[in-house]
Amino acid sequence: MSHLRLKVSVITVCYNSALTLERALHSVAQQDWQHKEHIVVDGASQDATRQILDKYHSQLAHLISEPDQGIYDAMNKGLKLATGDIICFLNADDLYAAPNVLSRVAQTMARNGLDAIIGDVGFFRQDNVSTTLRRYRSDRFTPKRLAWGWMPAHPALFLRRKVFERVGYFKTDYQIAGDYEHVVRAFCGAPLKYAHMPEILVRMQMGGVSTRGLRATITLNQEILRACRENGVSTNYLKILTKYPAKLMEFFRR
Repeated sequence: MSHLRLKVSVITVCYNSALTLERALHSVAQQDWQHKEHIVVDGASQDATRQILDKYHSQLAHLISEPDQGIYDAMNKGLKLATGDIICFLNADDLYAAPNVLSRVAQTMARNGLDAIIGDVGFFRQDNVSTTLRRYRSDRFTPKRLAWGWMPAHPALFLRRKVFERVGYFKTDYQIAGDYEHVVRAFCGAPLKYAHMPEILVRMQMGGVSTRGLRATITLNQEILRACRENGVSTNYLKILTKYPAKLMEFFRR
C-alpha cells in the first residue's frame, strides 16, 4: 500500500481529564496527516471532560463515554473501533511534539516496510510544557532487553494493524504494566521489523500512573515479572531492578 493511503488510528482514553485533555485533542487535530482517525474512550467523567470532548466532536472519528473496568479495558474498547493500518495510543495528558509526527511515521513505515516505529518521549512538568526534564530514549530497547524490564516508550510506539490482529487485546487484570505485557507478546511472539526514530515524538507530563510513589513502583515491577513469566521470557526481580540506574541518567542525558 502506498504511504499516501496509510491510515493512522490514534486512541486516547481519559477519565476526569479536563485539565489536560484539550491539549492532547488539539495536538492530534493539528497533525498534517489527512489519513488519520482519533478515537476517544472516556470513562464517564464527572468533571468538564465531556464539554471539552463536545468542543472537538467534529475532529473525532469515534467517542465513547461510559463506565469501564480500568485503563486497559478502555484501551481495548478503542482497539475494537480502530480501522487504521497503523495504531497508536496518546494519553490524555500527553501531546505530539510536532504537527508532522504522524505523517513522518506513516511515510517511514511504508517506505521501509516496517511493522513498528519506536520513538522517544520527553517528560515535562504540568506548569512548563516547553522544558524537557527527562528524555526516555527508546534506542536502548531490543526484544532481548524485555527481560530487564525495558520497553519502548508506549505513547511513541506505532504498530501495524496486523500486529494487533496477531497479539490480541490488552489483559485487563493488569493494573499498571498491561502495556508492557502487550509489548512482550508483540515483540517476542514473532519477529517484528522495527526502527527507532531518534527524536522526541511525544511530550509526556510527569506523574503518570506508573511513577506515583513506591507502591506503584512495586506493583509495576511485580507485573513486569509476571508478564515475562507468562510469555516465556526468563528473568528475575534483581534483573528487572537493574534498569533504574540507567533511568536516573535520563534526567542528565537529554
